[in-house]
Amino acid sequence: MSAEENKIIVRRQLEDIWNGKNPNLVNDIFTANFVRYGPSLEGDIRGREGFRQLVTMYRTTYPDLRVTLEDQVAEGALVATRWTARGTHRGELMGIAPTGKQISVTGVIIDRFAGGKIEAEWAYYDAMGMLQQLGVASPVTQGTA
Repeated sequence: MSAEENKIIVRRQLEDIWNGKNPNLVNDIFTANFVRYGPSLEGDIRGREGFRQLVTMYRTTYPDLRVTLEDQVAEGALVATRWTARGTHRGELMGIAPTGKQISVTGVIIDRFAGGKIEAEWAYYDAMGMLQQLGVASPVTQGTA
């Protein structure tokens, strides 16, 4: 597949799976041995079912979750996508009770393709910023004695 076709598949992941229009597309978009290397907050995710569980967790936590594609570049089998996620904290998140607070989180995913499907993904996002917006983490101050 071309780099442009791979970009379309990543857009489908964001729009259809993350934004909840058609979460059943996981089998169409990801290989059976898919691995998502994520931030320490969530750890690595393995397989299609693991990815489904991750999406379900975030969509339950933020029922109004909306992921917006900001920028995207592709070369060969790699696609890099910068995105912004927004939502309201209405469900438990890793032991954090719902706060009702709105969050806006930016991040980047780098997807590697094999056979027309995503086989690996590296996800980076501002997890600390998300926790700060929820009021459960404070910013680290530097230079204090």
